[in-house]
Amino acid sequence: MNDDVQRLPVVTDQDVVRVRQLVRTVAVAVKLSLVDQTKLVTAASELARNTLVYGGGGEAEVSRVHNDRRAGIRIVFADQGPGIADLDLALTDGYTTGGGLGLGLSGARRLVDEFEIETEPGKGTTITVVKWCR
Repeated sequence: MNDDVQRLPVVTDQDVVRVRQLVRTVAVAVKLSLVDQTKLVTAASELARNTLVYGGGGEAEVSRVHNDRRAGIRIVFADQGPGIADLDLALTDGYTTGGGLGLGLSGARRLVDEFEIETEPGKGTTITVVKWCR
């Protein structure tokens, strides 16, 4: 179940900053620990930058989510860019094409509790992450 979805464009560097700020605000509101807030904001920053740089821009959708036991945050990053030609390579530790925080997709994946990626060459990429309260 989710509520209060907030969508932000990701088309400029300033939009990446706005995504980080919104994620931090929602993380505080759902009472993530400071460590988990930092992990989620870091992952969101990396994924927003990837959306901008590699996807040619797109959108971030931030929402609170709840299951039977706990609250969390879901963030969906979507672009209509070229897609990821070699997803296995892109998810390899240490793989980078430069310019980001150096985390890459594998680093962002380690910072969240759930990580799902859908990509198709020529059709864009959608990455969904969830971080749950402990």
